[in-house]
Parts: sequence; C-alpha cells; structure tokens
Amino acid sequence: MKLVHDGLFQVDPPALLGQRCRACGAPAFPRADACPLCGASAPDPVVLSDTGTLWAWTEVTAPPPGYLGEVPFGFGIVELPEEIRVITRLGGSVDDLEHGCVMTLRLVTLGHGDDAVMSWEFTR
Repeated sequence: MKLVHDGLFQVDPPALLGQRCRACGAPAFPRADACPLCGASAPDPVVLSDTGTLWAWTEVTAPPPGYLGEVPFGFGIVELPEEIRVITRLGGSVDDLEHGCVMTLRLVTLGHGDDAVMSWEFTR
C-alpha cells in the first residue's frame, strides 16, 4: 500500500517525522530542508511523540477534492509535547472530543482497492 505522502510518518512504530533546528532549536512538522522560523539549513530529524492534546477541532461533512476516506470525519489541531501543533484528521466521533483531551496517533487506510493510501490520524 502506498503512503499518502512520503516522509511525513513512519509505520513501525507509528510516528510523525519532524525536525529540530540546530541554530534556534525550533521544532517543526513536517521535515524540510531549512528551519521555518530562522531559515537555517540542515535541521536535525526527530521522531515526534505519538500522543498529544486536542487544541481545536471541527467536523468535515463534505469530502475535499482528492480525499479517499469516508465522511463525516473530525479534523483538528493536536499539540504534541515537542510544542508542535499538527493539523490532522481525527478518528472517532467529534461528539466525544473536548479541549485538552489526550489524543493518540494511529495509522489508517483511506480509500479502497488500488486507490487506498495509508495515512495517520489522532484519536481519543
């Protein structure tokens, strides 16, 4: 199965792949060739925490262009211990969510057959 996008996450164990700047120490997700804060090159790669806290969320009821999963689904911001806020798909019902609740990363398959891709989401 193909990944939704190479370099965003690892499969075993499931984790998002971020970076920390050697010059200013700023963390970032996703990885890039330079620090988004100070512009320094060659930040250090880091594996990010698989848990965080829910900061904000909404429910998506119409599929965005190119989306292969089912609707409705939760979409929100999870703050990781590395002080990175990740915009992410949320698993489960949005009715069960509350600000500050603990969220855990998990890998999910979106779509079916040859069109299926592996992605991630955070769930309560």
